[in-house]
Amino acid sequence: MAESTLEQLCTIYTDLSADDIQQLKSVASTLQMYADLSDAYMFIDCKMKDNEQAIVVAEAFPKSINAVYENSVIGKIVFDSFEPGVFYSYRKGKKSLIRQAVTQEGRSVEQSVVPIKNNMHQVIAVLIQEKEVYHAMPYTNNLEDLPFGQESIGYVLGDKNSEMPIVSDLLMEIFLLTDHENKLTYANPVGVKFITEMSHTEEIQNVNLVELLPFLKPVYDQQDDVFVSELTLDRKNLVVKKIRLRKKDEMRGTLLVIQDLTELRTKEKELMMKSVVIQEIHHRVKNNLQTVASLLRLQMRKGISEESKSYFEDTLNRVFSISSVYELILANEDAEDDDVDIIELTKKVCSTMTINGPNKKVGLIIRSNGNRILTSSRKAVSIALIVNELVQNSLKHAFPGDTRGEIIVNFYSKADSLELHISDNGVGIKQTKSSLGLEIVRNLVVNDLNGEFSYMPEDIGTHAAIMFPVSPEVIIYYEKENIDS
Repeated sequence: MAESTLEQLCTIYTDLSADDIQQLKSVASTLQMYADLSDAYMFIDCKMKDNEQAIVVAEAFPKSINAVYENSVIGKIVFDSFEPGVFYSYRKGKKSLIRQAVTQEGRSVEQSVVPIKNNMHQVIAVLIQEKEVYHAMPYTNNLEDLPFGQESIGYVLGDKNSEMPIVSDLLMEIFLLTDHENKLTYANPVGVKFITEMSHTEEIQNVNLVELLPFLKPVYDQQDDVFVSELTLDRKNLVVKKIRLRKKDEMRGTLLVIQDLTELRTKEKELMMKSVVIQEIHHRVKNNLQTVASLLRLQMRKGISEESKSYFEDTLNRVFSISSVYELILANEDAEDDDVDIIELTKKVCSTMTINGPNKKVGLIIRSNGNRILTSSRKAVSIALIVNELVQNSLKHAFPGDTRGEIIVNFYSKADSLELHISDNGVGIKQTKSSLGLEIVRNLVVNDLNGEFSYMPEDIGTHAAIMFPVSPEVIIYYEKENIDS
């Protein structure tokens, strides 16, 4: 295998950098030595850039008479369903060992896979070693190395006569077996039903399967002994897995496993439509809130009393707080995800209030304490309104005139609860007075968050604390452990 072939395949089919490709060329140069030393087949596989499959970019075969691979597999596509060890090592960055895997030639091999990492510790490829598995199992003291229940599984699979149905009879997948002339020699009950429905005939045994189901011709014409294809026909979505059964150079037959994904694809389309509808609802809610805000601003410009002005401003801030929730949802790339990042929401709500507030000398500090907190849109609306009311109170009453000061918003997390603390270093309050804003906070904390709200005593300023339990609607990612609150 020329190094130029590896470089060409990696350049065309992968996103690897020039340095990564150079590293793979270095590894590939040693494959033949290790193949001869271990009497095993060596391969390098790389993930493809446009799909979830991999491609073989390098190989080395040992000088053996009884070859497992008759032909080169350079440039062959590798599927997850047939090579789980390859994709496990890619995802986990760890070694994998498969005691019995199926090669492109339909032979059973023992497969060891190790990841190849670059200088940034990123997995750029996997190195594979394969040895043929013989039916006679060697003696070993390690019980984990041995399969068990061979007699029982043979009994269930139908190796012995019994009244028990074989496994393929109980599965929803279609199992079809054809001989070397592509004549149907076995079909499980689901397969029989499928063929009779699609071919409109009940005479199917020992009939050429391609004549019965012409849409399978491209699958049979495909030269690869192991092949996966997705077909769409007559409103059906099918995944066809083909394995040619060989003994040395002799082709014994072909096994087809067909999955009917029609119902699954229909459900996916329904979910997609629901997702689009939900997104459209979010858009409309956001637009309606902006319309309400525009009407309030228009009324304020038309002229209102000084006494009423503060009420209008408070209402505008509340509308904006709710609107911020939907803006963050719509900014989410995942259309089905309506979770809201509380930290980002708090920043959005507070920044506008401090910028538009009368006192420009008040600083705002928001601390997440190293945690990322997500919650449902319903709870996010409640939290946005709570933050709005409490920060707005501090801006209005804690810093008279042009007094300098700070407002600090703190999020603390525990194993089973979340705490929100909003404090300032302003003039403080001797006694809390009933107001619409505080009534909104109390109702939201108790009824929506099932939590507790209180003012904590401080020598300087005001300190409001909200505590509510963690629930399935609240997800905390502990980027940094936080204990004290």
